Amino acid sequence: MPKNSKVVKRELDDEVIESVKDLLSNEDSSDDAFKKSELMVDDQEEKDVDVEEGSDVEDERPAWNSKLQYILAQVGFSVGLGNVWRFPYLCQKNGGGAYLVPYLILLLVIGIPLFFLELSVGQRIRRGSIGVWNYISPKLGGIGFASCVVCFFVALYYNVIIGWSLFYFSQSFQHPLPWDQCPLVKNTSHTFVEPECEKSSATTYYWYREALNISSSLSESGGLNWKMTICLLAAWVMVCLAMIKGIQSSGKIMYFSSLFPYVVLLCFLIRGLLLNGSLDGIRHMFTPKLEIMLEPKVWREAATQVFFALGLGFGGVIAFSSYNKRDNNCHFDAVLVSFINFFTSVLATLVVFAVLGFKANIINEKCVIQNSEKILKLLKAGNLSQDMIPHHINFSSITAEDYNLVYDIIQKVKEEEFDSLGLKSCQIEDELDKAVQGTGLAFIAFTEAMTHFPASPFWSVMFFLMLVNLGLGSMFGTIEGIITPIVDTFKVRKEILTVICCSVAFFIGLIFVQRSGNYFVTMFDDYSATLPLLIVVILENIAVTRIYGIEKFMEDLKDMLGFSPSQYYYYMWKYVSPSVLLCLLVASIVQMGLSPPGYNAWIEDMATEEFHSYPTWGMIVCISLMVLAILPVPIVFIVRRCNLIDDSSGSLASVSYKRGRIIKEPVNLEGDNTSLIHGKSPSEVPSPNFGKNIYRKQTGSPTLDTAPNGRYGIGYLMADMPDMPESDL
Repeated sequence: MPKNSKVVKRELDDEVIESVKDLLSNEDSSDDAFKKSELMVDDQEEKDVDVEEGSDVEDERPAWNSKLQYILAQVGFSVGLGNVWRFPYLCQKNGGGAYLVPYLILLLVIGIPLFFLELSVGQRIRRGSIGVWNYISPKLGGIGFASCVVCFFVALYYNVIIGWSLFYFSQSFQHPLPWDQCPLVKNTSHTFVEPECEKSSATTYYWYREALNISSSLSESGGLNWKMTICLLAAWVMVCLAMIKGIQSSGKIMYFSSLFPYVVLLCFLIRGLLLNGSLDGIRHMFTPKLEIMLEPKVWREAATQVFFALGLGFGGVIAFSSYNKRDNNCHFDAVLVSFINFFTSVLATLVVFAVLGFKANIINEKCVIQNSEKILKLLKAGNLSQDMIPHHINFSSITAEDYNLVYDIIQKVKEEEFDSLGLKSCQIEDELDKAVQGTGLAFIAFTEAMTHFPASPFWSVMFFLMLVNLGLGSMFGTIEGIITPIVDTFKVRKEILTVICCSVAFFIGLIFVQRSGNYFVTMFDDYSATLPLLIVVILENIAVTRIYGIEKFMEDLKDMLGFSPSQYYYYMWKYVSPSVLLCLLVASIVQMGLSPPGYNAWIEDMATEEFHSYPTWGMIVCISLMVLAILPVPIVFIVRRCNLIDDSSGSLASVSYKRGRIIKEPVNLEGDNTSLIHGKSPSEVPSPNFGKNIYRKQTGSPTLDTAPNGRYGIGYLMADMPDMPESDL
């Protein structure tokens, strides 16, 4: 509020007080209902401070200890496991270095603008996702509840991945690593290699059989895997202890959980560059395939990655920014965190392909040795002539280049019968083209590469500790996206709510640590978040630009930041971003419809994966996940549109938000025809030109009670008057 309006405001206050005194002196003695209430005028100047300028509400809300702590929290939330095992896969699959072009374009078009939007509304209104969207439009309050539901679904299975990482971390303190060699099976007559391991590989066998002890289908539960159950419990205990005091506890942990992964990535990069074949992997990674870049699928996957990499729609971004001061430069934060996220993805990609290049080089050397032995056998059997082989070739120490020369010669000479010889080309590129992502990259490909490192246990400990920290950073933001809105709205104690939330999530999460649990993780990952979050962010954009008003929002940003944001954001928010999001939503629905719903099941006898379609009950669960996640939006809209819940019940429908403060309608006051008391939201009722806050307290109600967050209890009507020259937010 402009400072020169203080005098005008004080004059208006004096007039109001006189008017109230006149009212009280001339009240109708026959009005029994009016006698039951008394009018209290808050005449204390120190309490009459707009929320924008710092009120008791703002003072009592927790705040970050420093700007660095806040930035690390946002970075820790946005930089997660997807940066390490999803981005490199997409980069490899979609044109190598050329994939960075559509990714950067979409980061500028939807990533940074929408990230800036969420930071702005959270910082301005200083509420979690429920309070923010209730404030913007009470009928769209379901957006905040939908965000909480999605956060809960994601937290259920995301913490399971942290549990897997904890298991591998605990098994890394031994030499050799337990997944280094296939186990031997002894019987009465002889010893032999485990057949399932021999048909696959040591790391693949360890992942599916030793770690997960996986069943052969989704329908085959197989009971709980006790090792993973303990790890899941440990993961939830860590999250609960870190979050129990809110940002006061989790903020301090961020210094380690957000920075440690960068230390590990840099160590891995330096170590990886010293390995034989690492440059082959990096060269393969960044060799652009420009023809692939023009395919629509590449742009769809780049947009999806940008969307989820920044954590849009989860509510964690809004929750973290709500603990900022209102004059914080959130535009700078949005740009900084977005580009830190991008460069982290590039750094992780360098590390992954340096290590995969080393692994491919080792596999290629084995391939050359094995096929050279085949050629020697064919020469001895007379199937090949010695004249084909160049004189300088020495099969006892043959190089990959020499082998490829011999291979090409044999292929040309024996063109018709070449396939029957059973020789392989042994190209490093063929191995690097085998795209792996997710658990296949982290727990199979990367672990296999680390077995060839000198001091492999040390690197394994560092790698899985990094995965744990990356996961925890994202989990903190996800849980904050659940806890903060509920605490702000329902005034429950944060400590109790955190313990209850983590306990319930652990018990529900037991379905993920069955022997069939990995298939449920795949199901939740595919169906619980993608479409609901896209719908949530589209509605967020519409709520701010169309319902609240983009011009008004730009004015609020100017008032908050101290400068006018670029008109670039005006056009992005109003036209470009919603259009791109709608296209992405349609493309995702089409992709989901074209892709048969199912999962890759591990077949023990064949030691390989096989695609299985979901059973009927599995399809019902998939659809239910999407419906439940987005259901709060229409429910809250209908309830508030049709006034289905009586305001006097103290229910959710009676909670509105005005100028960053909660307004709780009191129990129905008979004889008072004020619209606000009868259930209309503040935005629907013209407010009188009062400068002070006026509280109407019912006779017999308890004394003024301040909630933990500085909010007043039930029974008080609090209204800040908007007709002053100040921002609507």
